Amino acid sequence: MTNLHSLNGAAPLPHWGLIRAHGAEAASFLHGQLTNDFELLDGAHARLAGYCSAKGRLLASFIGWKRADDEVLLACSADLLAPTMKRLSMFVLRAKCKLSDAKAQWQLMGLAGESASSWLGEAAPAEVWGKTSRDGAEIIRLPDAAGTPRYLWAAPTDVALPALPALDPAIWRRGEVESGVVNIEAATVDQFVPQMLNYELLGGVDFKKGCYPGQEIVARSQYRGTIKRRTFLFNSDTPAAAGQEVFHSADPSQPAGLVANAAGRSSLVELKLSALGNGSLHLGSPQGPELLQAELPYAVPVEAA
Repeated sequence: MTNLHSLNGAAPLPHWGLIRAHGAEAASFLHGQLTNDFELLDGAHARLAGYCSAKGRLLASFIGWKRADDEVLLACSADLLAPTMKRLSMFVLRAKCKLSDAKAQWQLMGLAGESASSWLGEAAPAEVWGKTSRDGAEIIRLPDAAGTPRYLWAAPTDVALPALPALDPAIWRRGEVESGVVNIEAATVDQFVPQMLNYELLGGVDFKKGCYPGQEIVARSQYRGTIKRRTFLFNSDTPAAAGQEVFHSADPSQPAGLVANAAGRSSLVELKLSALGNGSLHLGSPQGPELLQAELPYAVPVEAA
């Protein structure tokens, strides 16, 4: 697990991209495309949200927030920014909304630990997905990693960077994994229904909002008890990679799961519930390195196991 003392300071986020949705109907357009409610999103909160195919499989994931009534920013995996923006743009049609790549005009930093909380002071959001501002920057409280507070700091390029100790980006990435929040990246596109990644447990799916691509399948999975796969945290002696298959010792003929995100020796693995609690799990092949389950920072229902 991450050393709590090392997850402290500020790290650049080159693996994150930023999409800007601008226009009078930006929020309503995104509301009709993503798994979460953007029409009722206020200035004091951000949203975790997914973008699904018609089959309910995630094509991208976002942390989104309103900067103004006519402007929404969406942070996503940098390797998916171009194809995701292209696909979303196909459905804008006559909506008063323009999508653009905002990374050249914005800076994204990950802040963590006691130094970040102290530096932010009263500007530190108290609740997960809470949003505040300080000195021209937007600050979003992310789920903790190993009990350590984390924040997304986003600001235009003319805003001074946080006066914080440098945080090793590799340590930040491992903290992302240990927070239990999967970020869809190129290697995992079109693989998971949101509940397989615990998104509804993390506030990433609103079941009361209107339709969006794949909504019927996502809702059916929720209400008909068909969630037979979930995501869990694992450690291994060998580093894993997103998109790597995982095998169970009792049924080595087929994969039991898939690595969703990985950093260092920690990985978030989407897994058949039936593979929990008996036998062993192996990375890459039935003879691969063994995966040892670690504790997520939130509870996951496993009744179907």
